[in-house]
Amino acid sequence: MRVKTFRLSQSSAHGLRTIEPSVAAVGFFDGVHQGHQAVITKAKEKAASMNTKSAVMTFDPHPSVVLKKGKVHAHYITPLREKEEILDSMGIDYLFVVTFDQALAQLSPQQFVDDFFVGLNVQHVVAGFDFTFGHKGKGNMEQLPELSQGRFSQTVIPKVEKTEDKISSTRIRAVLDQGKVDEAIELLGRPYVMQGIVVNGERRGRTIGYPTANIDVEHDYYVPKIGVYAVIIHVNGHSYPGMANLGVKPTFEGDREPNLEVHLFDFDQDLYGKQVRVEFHVMVREEKRFDGVDALKNQLADDESQIRHFFA
Repeated sequence: MRVKTFRLSQSSAHGLRTIEPSVAAVGFFDGVHQGHQAVITKAKEKAASMNTKSAVMTFDPHPSVVLKKGKVHAHYITPLREKEEILDSMGIDYLFVVTFDQALAQLSPQQFVDDFFVGLNVQHVVAGFDFTFGHKGKGNMEQLPELSQGRFSQTVIPKVEKTEDKISSTRIRAVLDQGKVDEAIELLGRPYVMQGIVVNGERRGRTIGYPTANIDVEHDYYVPKIGVYAVIIHVNGHSYPGMANLGVKPTFEGDREPNLEVHLFDFDQDLYGKQVRVEFHVMVREEKRFDGVDALKNQLADDESQIRHFFA
């Protein structure tokens, strides 16, 4: 991986004063969607023109985990590892991952600037028009020229829209909630992905002619609406089309938490223990309970025909 990742806290940022100068795109960037990409691409272009390193500064965990009492964890469109892989593919040099904790939340806007921009030798900051920082988000991009005290410059990226509405992580979560993964593709600029390890399942699919790879999804991915999807699996450098059931298998005893299992077309290799990436392309139907195995098999045959046609 090309991108070099630095894990930082409020107390450790000053330890990197000797790092090479950079132009930093700053934001939470959950999804690294097309709006985020506009910010990051501008930072990369600016870094090239200034002959410095390109950097992205993000935060972990999501601020809501720290600021909302009782919230234990968050679910992400792009968990940190996924975000890191995307930024690596974009050719970013540095990834600054700032730990969001109570100490960070209490920093004044000036202290945030001193610690995380000046302290990291950032020569130019690029952020979206709505980026805020410091205690209760009191710092904003309009104040940044004053807070920088001439120590670095800045660029503000205006709102990026799709169909006359702002592209945002909130909007992407909303379309995922509706199963509209095809709309998510338009906003992200790529298919929505979940990664995990193939594990042993109940092997019930084999008995009805539809063996599946049961995937233990890693990280805290945001889970789309349960249902049946046209997907492509990437494993060992190859890609294979298939159909995924994201759900609780109500025809049988059912599960409490949604599981992801994928039937790959024209595929008979052993995937147990393999790391896989599942791309979601379109939802074909909601999950439903069937009166028996024969009704389920008939529906699966219809699903397969529809999905093969989609990929054809």
